[in-house]
Parts: sequence; structure tokens; C-alpha cells
Amino acid sequence: MKMEENVKKLQEIVRGSDNIVFFGGAGVSTESGIPDFRSVDGLYHQKYDYPPETILSHTFFVRNTKEFYRFYRDKMLCLDVQPNAAHKKLAELEEEGKLRAVVTQNIDGLHQAAGSKRVMELHGSVHRNYCQKCGKSYDARYMLEYPGEVPLCECGGVIKPDVVLHEEGLDQQTIQDAIYYISRADVMIIGGTSLAVYPAAGLIDYFRGSHLIVINKSPTPRDKFADLLISDSIGKVLGAI
Repeated sequence: MKMEENVKKLQEIVRGSDNIVFFGGAGVSTESGIPDFRSVDGLYHQKYDYPPETILSHTFFVRNTKEFYRFYRDKMLCLDVQPNAAHKKLAELEEEGKLRAVVTQNIDGLHQAAGSKRVMELHGSVHRNYCQKCGKSYDARYMLEYPGEVPLCECGGVIKPDVVLHEEGLDQQTIQDAIYYISRADVMIIGGTSLAVYPAAGLIDYFRGSHLIVINKSPTPRDKFADLLISDSIGKVLGAI
């Protein structure tokens, strides 16, 4: 099916529903210029001695805090990027009363920056950071501009990002909220994710609605179940409706 026909079909589905949920991943943010840390680039190999999955683990954070923060600041604190066409369209659909919720695996806060109000951040956010000793909160700018190697609280405690690292569990309230919206949705749009990260990807099993739409550049395990499959850029597709 041609892109124009796909967009037309998507347009019709969106027009006919006021109960849509969006489930997204890294591909939504790469279009804003945020690197997908799972894709290994040359720059990465030159600078780090460990793979991203190792660095972004709870054990590594505890044992190699300096190296963790070197990677975290370099690769994950992209604070000057802007929401793209996908983020903006989703916020617009929520404003119009069509989109009920955004369930995201991203930690960059771009959905909120675009104006989305109901966002379930499965893997946390770089914009929330807290002292492990006294619990005081700090923003992402503090973390990025802290003069030392490891960001410390004024009480002397180490500050940890509110980001779900490997070996850590997802926030139960966030999961429950996501299940609530997904299980009641009429339309579910999956975009910018290969659906390879669990338990997040497993939440799609709760969808019982009438239209499952998958928009992703590469194949996903859910393609065969999709009522509409669009192999293209999420920003380009959503921007066109």
C-alpha cells in the first residue's frame, strides 16, 4: 500500500475514534536528534570500555558511578533538543479529545514539552533526579552542569536519576496506569519501537480494541497482528494526518 493510502486509512481511523492510546519508543525521539543508545556507533567505541547495557545497569551505577555519569551526561542528557512532528501531533490529538494517553519507553520528557498531559513514562525521566541520602529533588540541568564527576546533593549524598536501569523494576503505579488505558482503548498506535524491551513491550497484550496500528521503520513482532502497518518515519506519518 502506498504511503498516501496508508495515511488516508490512518486518518479515517483517527477521525472515527475518541479513545486512542499511543505506545512509543526510541524511534520517536531519534527524529529530534536524540541518539538511540542501543545502536552502537564509532564514537561510542572510541570513548567507552563497556557496552551501553552494562553501563546502564544498577550494578554499574553503584560500582562505577563516575563512568556511569560520563556516559549518562554525554549520551542521555540531550536537553536542547525540541519535540518533533510526532510529539506535536500526539499533543494535538489529546487536546482534541481523541488521544487518551501516551505510554512511552523514552526518558527525555519531549512528549510533555510538546504539550501532552497524560504521559506514562515506563522507564522514568532524566528530568527527575533525587539524592539517595536525603531524597531532595534536582532537575536535569543541575545534573548536566554539575562541576564534579559525580553530581552530589548539598547534604553530600550521591544524586541518582529517576531512570529505570537494567536490573531495576518498573514503577508499579505507572504500569497500572498504562494497563488501564491500553485495556480500554479502541485504537492503539504503536510507533518508533521495535518492541524488543520487556516488560514494557508486554503491555501491548492488554489491548482488546478494534484497530492496532504499527508505524515503525523496521519490522516488529506485532506486525502480523496490525490492522494497519506503515514502515516509515513516525514523525513523517503522524505529521501528515
